[in-house]
Amino acid sequence: MSAQWLVPHPHNPQPRLLAQAAAALRGGAVIAYPTDSCYALGAHLGDKAAAERLRRIRRFDRRHLFTLVCRDLSEIAAYARVDNWQYRLLKAATPGPYTFVLQGSRELPRRLLHERRRTVGIRVPDHPVAQGLLAALGEPLISCTLQLPDSSRPLSDPQDQRERLAAAVDLVLDAGPCGFEPTTVVDLSGPTAQVLRHGRGALELLGLAG
Repeated sequence: MSAQWLVPHPHNPQPRLLAQAAAALRGGAVIAYPTDSCYALGAHLGDKAAAERLRRIRRFDRRHLFTLVCRDLSEIAAYARVDNWQYRLLKAATPGPYTFVLQGSRELPRRLLHERRRTVGIRVPDHPVAQGLLAALGEPLISCTLQLPDSSRPLSDPQDQRERLAAAVDLVLDAGPCGFEPTTVVDLSGPTAQVLRHGRGALELLGLAG
């Protein structure tokens, strides 16, 4: 069965298309959607079967953790423990191409947390389609970068891998090219911020540039 292919406007996405995608997620779908770094795969937060499909698509093992994609700072605070110094960094960098590692709250399923550290990666994307989708869904997504097996880099344009993508997922929100550089990952779970990966997000914005 081929994926449903929706083409929202990249800057002013049609609400009916976002509502379709949100309904598909609630029904157990795995989708592809654009972000401010590259395309991503997404599934409903509470759907174990959809999470397993994400693992199979990306060929992840059980130790790989998904990112929690949120609408805003208030939603982050519902799923992670955020102190004042962490809040200041989050406020400066969200929405944007950053993933922050934080201590998870009790609201998160244990399977989404790091087994020993009880941490989770969280981000707030700065892309109108991603933001509109999260608003239509009314809750976070579990997500990972869309990089198909044997591809050398993340997917920037769904048309580049249309046949393979259509066979792998249930729905594609195709808003055109959006880049292929992954997020900057910053660990905020300790006493100070630690850069784990320098990606699209500028370190200067966080005051972490060397």
